[in-house]
Amino acid sequence: MGDAVMKAPRSLLPFSIERVGFVARGRSILADVSATLAPGTLTVILGPNGAGKSVLMRICHGLLEPSSGRIVWNSPELPGAPRRQAMVFQHPVMLRRSAIANIEYALELAGVARVERTARAWRALEQVGLAHIAGRPARVLSGGEQQRVAIARAWAVRPEVLFLDEPTANLDPGATAAVEQAIRAIHDSGTKVVMTTHNLGQARRLADEILFLYAGQLFEQAPADEFFAAPRSEEARAFLKGEVPWH
Repeated sequence: MGDAVMKAPRSLLPFSIERVGFVARGRSILADVSATLAPGTLTVILGPNGAGKSVLMRICHGLLEPSSGRIVWNSPELPGAPRRQAMVFQHPVMLRRSAIANIEYALELAGVARVERTARAWRALEQVGLAHIAGRPARVLSGGEQQRVAIARAWAVRPEVLFLDEPTANLDPGATAAVEQAIRAIHDSGTKVVMTTHNLGQARRLADEILFLYAGQLFEQAPADEFFAAPRSEEARAFLKGEVPWH
């Protein structure tokens, strides 16, 4: 036989959250959370403030170790190989350089060859509707534009799974709509999007699937249309009516 052909890594998906718990300073943040997330759906982790959404997201991405339970990927990432998942936070950090240079730097860290970086960065900015501001300093952009640059930066490294933690918190309606359009474009490109929000309107607009957290527990995992039409738990029904305390 000739030289061996390099095989693409098996998919990370589906991945499972297996009885995950998290305790901080003696307080239970998450308790016995279990779910399986499949490819092809845009998953929204929904719940009031303090429900544990961001902590669960960080555990899934590997930024926090669970106090109990585990995250099981269909095909684990290999040491020394490029990460196949990425995360964008509520308040993105922009480097002191242009929007496109922010993305090129992320590609450099990911080991992408210099000759490919600019073209991939341009495509990423086009994907989120910001090619026209490629040369502008990233730190002078509006909050919504910075968030879209951060999403483009994460998507440019071609993750199979993209985690978004409250990506439109504190943005005005116009900026929120632009970020949501970018999220949908990323999802439509084939990247699995998992995002947190407490915004019911946003969850209705974007979600294919809902994971509903309340007080650190997972009360429901359901297709979005089913969840909003007929939630199964009293906690979810109260939340949809605006009756659940936010803190």
